[in-house]
Amino acid sequence: MEAKDFMKFKNWAVAGDVMNQQKYAHKIVNALNSNGYQVEGVHPKEEHESVHNSIMDIEHTIDVLDLCINPKSGINIVKEANKKGINKVLIQPGAESSEILEYCRENNMTAIQGCVLVELRKL
Repeated sequence: MEAKDFMKFKNWAVAGDVMNQQKYAHKIVNALNSNGYQVEGVHPKEEHESVHNSIMDIEHTIDVLDLCINPKSGINIVKEANKKGINKVLIQPGAESSEILEYCRENNMTAIQGCVLVELRKL
């Protein structure tokens, strides 16, 4: 499976600084929304009505978790995603770590390193 294969799934959660217009997480949320995807933002430290502090707070099904966050925070989000039944993780450049990749492998989660913005341009 490659990053492009994740683009067929329509329900996404983006973990990162989704409220900061200068950050890639924000750009990814907007790009996915503009292309017809249902997207939820997740940031453990953000306090805003349109951002979830935990992926567990999202009420509907999420197909893909997009990690655009420091790997130290990302591993906890990946563990929550696993508990929620999310088994596809797209890891943006800079969000990867051996711990995240190993956790995904050990828990039968498909983890792919790639960039949503690049994949959307190919559609």
